[in-house]
Amino acid sequence: MTTAKRDTYTPETLLTVAVRVFNERGYDGTSMEHLSRAAGISKSSIYHHVAGKEELLRRAVSRALDGLFAILDESGAQRGRAVERVEYVTRRTVDVLMAEVPYVTLLLRVRGNTKTERWALERRREFDQRVAELLQAAVAEGDLRADVDIRLATRLLFGMVNSLVEWYRPQPGGFPGEEQLADTVVQLAFEGMRAGGAR
Repeated sequence: MTTAKRDTYTPETLLTVAVRVFNERGYDGTSMEHLSRAAGISKSSIYHHVAGKEELLRRAVSRALDGLFAILDESGAQRGRAVERVEYVTRRTVDVLMAEVPYVTLLLRVRGNTKTERWALERRREFDQRVAELLQAAVAEGDLRADVDIRLATRLLFGMVNSLVEWYRPQPGGFPGEEQLADTVVQLAFEGMRAGGAR
């Protein structure tokens, strides 16, 4: 019976276990033995699904990155004034983070020690750059203050958004204010940056 149960493992359920273990132990501190024990299957069974732990890492951070980059293709990120677009992207980034907490947490913890980690860091920088360009466009359109350094504003914005992984945990039924969380982040982030009279 146990063998039959173990045989039902899928790449998706294995990925869920791997992400949990990576987040608990750190990617570098996780061995295939750790993954095998956590999943309750043999190492050879894991290799049946993936080439190794770096492939699991690649799949996990890809899930987070794909979610983030998909936002940039949504109509709310493509149309309207730049300030509306960057507020939309910020709001949707919070949505993705809340929906994919373990995957985004792992993405934010990669340090560049492997080829996959370096790739993920480069993709994160690319996403940040796209948002910085929207902020710059909003300044050029007169909706955001010109006296705020865009690089600093981008870092502060993502610092606030990314800090959610440290305390946000999805709960059945949610918690008071959860539905307004993305709106609150946008309000706090942009009220201080809006140009006079642009509210």
